Amino acid sequence: MTAGEENDSTQGSHIFTKKYADETGLKVYGQGKPVRLFVAGLHGNEWKDTTEIMMNIKPPERGTLALIPFVQRGEYTSTLDPAYYPVMGKSILEAIEALNPEIYIELHSYSRENLEKLAGKDRLERIGVPAYSILKSGVLLGSVSPWIRKRYFPKEALCLSFEIQKRNPESREFAASTLEILKENGSRDEFIEYLQKEFPEQARKAIEDYRRFYGEI
Repeated sequence: MTAGEENDSTQGSHIFTKKYADETGLKVYGQGKPVRLFVAGLHGNEWKDTTEIMMNIKPPERGTLALIPFVQRGEYTSTLDPAYYPVMGKSILEAIEALNPEIYIELHSYSRENLEKLAGKDRLERIGVPAYSILKSGVLLGSVSPWIRKRYFPKEALCLSFEIQKRNPESREFAASTLEILKENGSRDEFIEYLQKEFPEQARKAIEDYRRFYGEI
């Protein structure tokens, strides 16, 4: 990155922070590359389980970390719905456009009785997107909505969706530790290496799902 590019990036983040911090709890730590954007509290009452986790994340050792701990409460609209991001998730799109992150993470929560809907093998046939993988302590790993992935990110970006289990302290704890790892990641490939080491089966599935939707990794 040139000095001019870094100044432009820093200026963009300052303008965005000033405009939206009061509305979403936005925080921007650090500066320069890599740029990471983590969001939580995307719809319904998910904020009750996810926002505090996001607010407790500390600044990264290098690069930029932008956090939106609270996007929207009340009405539940799936992020798979094309209407979600332009309306309820507008602050997410504006953050992406202002910050141009290489790493984008969504933190969601789910009820125990909905596990099969998210991680069942027939999810691709039911709703057109791959099933989540079960990592540990009820934490699920999947991709973000194809709507935002294809429109706003290059193929080399890392875009992940995590689901934590409601009312499960161990799930919250593991999710928080995973975000701490991700906040120091510099690239998609760096996280894939971590995933292949710690969760080889889930890594294999994630790579296969990516290739199915977006081509070669």
